[in-house]
Amino acid sequence: MIRKKAFLLFYLTILTSNSFGNILKINDSTYSSVIERDQWGVPHIYGERDSDVAFGLAYAHSQDDFKSIQDIILASRGMLASVYGKEAAVNDYYVNLMGFWNNVNENYDEKVPFDVQNLCDGYASGINLFLMDNPSLKIKNFPTLNGKDLIVGFSHRMPLMFGLDGVIKKLSKEESNTIGFIDEGNRYKINDYKMVASNVFAVSPKRSSDGFTRLWINSHQPWDGPVAWYEAHLVSNEGWDFYGGFFPGSPVPLLGHNKYLGWSHTVNSPDLIDIYKLTINPENDNQYWFEGFWKDLSVKKARIKINFFGPFSWTFKREVKESIHGPVMEFDHGTYALKISSLKNLRFVEQWYRMGKAKNFTQFRNAMEIHAIPMFNTGYSDKDGNIYYVYNAKIPVRDPRYDWSGYLPSESKGSLWKGYIPFDDLPQILNPPEGFFQNCNSSPYLATGNRVDIPKVLPDWTGIEDHQTNRALRSLETFGLDPSLTREDFTYYKYDVEYSRESIIAKVRDRYIEDMRGNNQTSLAKALTLIENWDLRADSLNLNAALSLIVLPNAFNESDLVYDKKEITRKLNEAIYYFNSKFGRIDVPLGQVIRLVRGETNLPLSGGPDLLRAIYFEKKEDTYQAIAGDCYFQLVEWSPEGDLNAWSIHQYGASTANKSSKHYDSQSSTFSKHQMKQIRPLSDTSFLNLKQK
Repeated sequence: MIRKKAFLLFYLTILTSNSFGNILKINDSTYSSVIERDQWGVPHIYGERDSDVAFGLAYAHSQDDFKSIQDIILASRGMLASVYGKEAAVNDYYVNLMGFWNNVNENYDEKVPFDVQNLCDGYASGINLFLMDNPSLKIKNFPTLNGKDLIVGFSHRMPLMFGLDGVIKKLSKEESNTIGFIDEGNRYKINDYKMVASNVFAVSPKRSSDGFTRLWINSHQPWDGPVAWYEAHLVSNEGWDFYGGFFPGSPVPLLGHNKYLGWSHTVNSPDLIDIYKLTINPENDNQYWFEGFWKDLSVKKARIKINFFGPFSWTFKREVKESIHGPVMEFDHGTYALKISSLKNLRFVEQWYRMGKAKNFTQFRNAMEIHAIPMFNTGYSDKDGNIYYVYNAKIPVRDPRYDWSGYLPSESKGSLWKGYIPFDDLPQILNPPEGFFQNCNSSPYLATGNRVDIPKVLPDWTGIEDHQTNRALRSLETFGLDPSLTREDFTYYKYDVEYSRESIIAKVRDRYIEDMRGNNQTSLAKALTLIENWDLRADSLNLNAALSLIVLPNAFNESDLVYDKKEITRKLNEAIYYFNSKFGRIDVPLGQVIRLVRGETNLPLSGGPDLLRAIYFEKKEDTYQAIAGDCYFQLVEWSPEGDLNAWSIHQYGASTANKSSKHYDSQSSTFSKHQMKQIRPLSDTSFLNLKQK
């Protein structure tokens, strides 16, 4: 009773200074929370304890997108096939093969701190309460959740984020062998957990014209699915006051800011997986040769239930095996073991939780030094004027005598990992001399534009990137060349819609035009002239951009580029037909072609792949629709006195999957217009207008 009275007093104090309306109070026997929706439908969640807030977060997110949360739980429980059929069985086998639940059940109490357990239990209880209140949404045999579900959820998705499904697919040589998620059509989708890209930019007081510290939190994610962003504001009486982005099933923010500091992540690609080819005993396929002896594999039985149709299902059993190297997979062409960074680590939630509770750089860096999260560049700034960049990665220490780019011999302990590269040895910089850094899925050694600032000291087998994306090039050509950045500059450069003259697509354009010199197809002449005269900009009114972006191949890294003159020409003919059939011309403004489609909403967009205004699209129902790129992002700034301002925008709205809600698309028009809503101070509802100069 005392706790509930204290919470009520705490909540009323906040409510006095900030009232939005649309208030929902929820509680069970352990947790109590208040969910208040603002004019955009964004949930502001209040609780006495952090675990109470997590309880409310789960309930609010379930209101807006329960199906994604449900399917993530089913995936991490190894139950997808019991609902979605045989195409999902590979996920359930993956859960058993990796031993996620064995690891959690054996190590939960020892490896997961009590406050993190409470947080996860609160979130699980919020989902349980939501299903009690909405029983029609609960599918048959859906489990009652506990905190372990959240820890396993992170263990399940993390290897997929750094490409394990692609490694398994390549190893098996089976294009259909994928691990992922179920879409609305109940079809097993490839790479649904895959990260897309992202930008982060920060300037310190020495580089800004007004002495402000500024940070762009600019993730590029799929617009739908298990790694699409959800926005919420968390406030507790234990010091949580965080405005940030969440994936379905996450009890902690993965990026955003509190009153003292903020951070963002961008995807990086360190080498975190190795494959060992095992020598199997011809007399016993459960033994492998290691250090001069036949060593027994660990063998367990996995039971996987598959739904066929209606009430009919079947459970099959399959062995899962493990060597000293890691989980074992058997194919006609051999038996292999997978060594995966952080596979047994249970501290992902804890690290993000500590990062979000930090109040200064020392506390934030201490949280980063937990070093559980195995990937993601991290860019940081704070109210004290600090800016910080680190190439965060859990990279194994390897014997340089081996070729780590291919399959590894398994017979000797010499090829085993020797621990991990210490966090202090990763590429990083605190308060760079020029007061600026960027990362756009590019080389960490050019984060400031000056190789002297972050020297290369780690070997190539780490997999650390050495290329520059177009976004990295343009950020150094814009932010990087401006000696005194105003807020207007800082926002304008983020929305840059121009490709660098040094970009891959610029080189591809020039190469293709040169290759087509002397081509006698009159049907292509106008289109080739249009592409040749393209100024490499992708604003919504540009008449040359749409055809160029649809036809020309592009890549983040030149080594990944596939240039095929015949294929480009085929696509060009196809695009000419499409443009003439739909628009009656081929010089169509980009915004008429690339669209934000959300229910009945259909809006023009500027931007394109690998632009700072990143928009990735595909053709759906005769329309090129945006599917990823700029999505939920924030601009955060602190004045010289430490006052905080922040703005955010979501490509859709707070109700990420509730089509009946007015907030299903309530931010889409604002997003399309290059505007953002102000979120700090909370009482300010003004826009930040980011229209181009």
